[in-house]
Amino acid sequence: MVVAPTLGGVTIRTGGLRFGPDNGRMLLRTGRKGVGSTVGHDLTIEVTDWSVQVNVPETGPADATATARVELGSLAVRAGTGGARPLTDKDRGEIVDNARRTLDVDRHPAATFESTRVVTGGDSATISGTLTVRGVAASIDVEVREVTPDRYRATTVVTQSAYGIKPYSAFLGALKVRDDVEVEIEVEL
Repeated sequence: MVVAPTLGGVTIRTGGLRFGPDNGRMLLRTGRKGVGSTVGHDLTIEVTDWSVQVNVPETGPADATATARVELGSLAVRAGTGGARPLTDKDRGEIVDNARRTLDVDRHPAATFESTRVVTGGDSATISGTLTVRGVAASIDVEVREVTPDRYRATTVVTQSAYGIKPYSAFLGALKVRDDVEVEIEVEL
């Protein structure tokens, strides 16, 4: 592996890098709204089957490419904050079942991402690309930052309606999941 230029003073390795559950974690965070929001929970959901491939050429991180695949059937509810009562195992199962239906996992088992451009500046990079969910493609930006030596965090917001997804609601619409879902990936080199 050849050493490339730096990103914010941090030396970036060149070549192919592969990330997934073995060396990182992908979390989805949902919020709630509506007059019945006090009974619902803000959720932290982990994706347990995913992969990201990053290729950094010798010319540096600005010429890098990234692709990702997220298996939407691999969601696991890790935490629920707020709400009228704590989440039970039954609640967690129902949440996953609802998410699978909402995402139409039987017909569209994976979401994919393919980068189109990388912009570096200071101690971060923005990876722009196309995210495809349920067969619908839309542009998205992913912010990447080094949090500790050899540990990186990528964050973005996925707006469900941009992919034709109607956010989950209950109690005749009194409790709704917010349209924006925060996505965080933290990986170690």
